[in-house]
Amino acid sequence: MTKKDQKNSTRNPHQDRSLVLRFKAGQNIVITLLSFAFSVAATRLFLELTGYPQLGGGELHIAHVLWGGLLLFVAALISIIFVNDWAATLSALIAGLGVGLFIDEVGKFITSTNDYFYPSAAPIVYVFFLLTVLLAFQVRQNRPKSTRSRMYEILERFSEVLDRDLSAFEREELIQSLAEVCKNDDRNDLCALAESMKHYLQSKKPQAKIYHPNLLDRLKISLIKFERKFLTKAKLKMTMIIGLLGSAAWSLISPIFFFSISNNATELQVFYDELITNRLVRNANGLNWFETRVLMEGSLALVILAAAMLIIFKKEKLGTWLGMTSLIVAITMVNLLVFYFEQFSTILLAAFQFLVLILIMRYRKRFILNK
Repeated sequence: MTKKDQKNSTRNPHQDRSLVLRFKAGQNIVITLLSFAFSVAATRLFLELTGYPQLGGGELHIAHVLWGGLLLFVAALISIIFVNDWAATLSALIAGLGVGLFIDEVGKFITSTNDYFYPSAAPIVYVFFLLTVLLAFQVRQNRPKSTRSRMYEILERFSEVLDRDLSAFEREELIQSLAEVCKNDDRNDLCALAESMKHYLQSKKPQAKIYHPNLLDRLKISLIKFERKFLTKAKLKMTMIIGLLGSAAWSLISPIFFFSISNNATELQVFYDELITNRLVRNANGLNWFETRVLMEGSLALVILAAAMLIIFKKEKLGTWLGMTSLIVAITMVNLLVFYFEQFSTILLAAFQFLVLILIMRYRKRFILNK
């Protein structure tokens, strides 16, 4: 028998190494996303307020990209060394802060002059953020669970048994999950293990008699209570309409300003000179991109305004769909040009649009799709 045949003969034909999501993968990716956004916004604000100070003296300048790399390394070490449930959450938080500090200096990486203020840096950071948002949506999607993935989840949650932190509510959830394992026949070999684990849980009283939610769970509970108490259908509808009208008005500022000076050759030339001085426009193509930005912002603002009018006149299903679609287009496409010409001041606009989009999605889920 050759060495190759010996290797093949010892290989387990039933081996399964396919990827399985962590139980709290969705929560952790959201933590990374939020800390990433905070890191970029806070860094830019701090540098703007302090006049871009130099950390070091003489030839020495410790750029914050180094601190970002250090935080990323610390996050990696935490996740590969510690198995505790909180370690993954802490790693997600530190990783988001680190990648924000790292990607904020992208202008230095893509220019031969190490230009931190390179105009294309802002849209690059924004695209990176959008890709992270897309990843978060993919991770948080509800997927059918195989017996194997369900057992991975159960074993991960069993850490609370080891930590003596299992409440009665969590215990019942685990028992139900273990019962689901034996209902599927794709992995009968795991049924005996699930039964023994279920018997163990049923024979033991929970250590934590009262469920004490962590910080994130308390935040979720507070948001749910706030939504149910204050965001009734009428109030949420009014908030949504105000948000759409505000978003439309905000998006109309640049088009109105541009068209107001377009008939005055002197003012228009001064404006173009400012764009050239700030290196936002370098040639005729640059002017075309600015005009495209103005046209797209103005057109989309009118669509958002139409969506608000439809909701006001009780065409809620069409109005919310149109508002949601137009905001997604604004966030994923139009804002790329806005970030280029307005730089990081666009963070406020993007955050406002995200908030209005979330309100519309919640309204549709609560009062339209679940009718």
